[in-house]
Amino acid sequence: MKLMHTSLPEFKLKLQSAVIKQSPNKTFELKGIENLKSAKMQSLRTGRIEFAIQEIAEDKDIDKVEVVVMPRVPETMHTVIVKGIEKDGTCKKAILEVINIIHPTEEVELVDAKEVDDRRPPIGRH
Repeated sequence: MKLMHTSLPEFKLKLQSAVIKQSPNKTFELKGIENLKSAKMQSLRTGRIEFAIQEIAEDKDIDKVEVVVMPRVPETMHTVIVKGIEKDGTCKKAILEVINIIHPTEEVELVDAKEVDDRRPPIGRH
């Protein structure tokens, strides 16, 4: 399994390294995954993102590389777990609910982009 996935800390480091590899003077900012404490990322997609970052970073007119991670499907369904924790730290009762979260789409980030190269596969074929 390890070969198929990249841990969250390694993912962040790889993206930052992709910028530094092209130019140590350029700045890098990663947005959208600040609230993740742990995750596994697809290694193949991580590599593709690294190459995209390098391609952007090698442009001499670019001073900063910004990477924004957002849900591709704007409405995502999430489970909400409401837990009652006792003084000793054990869970006495839990209630499961569900909520749909409607996220902004990529247009929010692309408003002023002069050029967009959409390399995403069709939904369901990734």
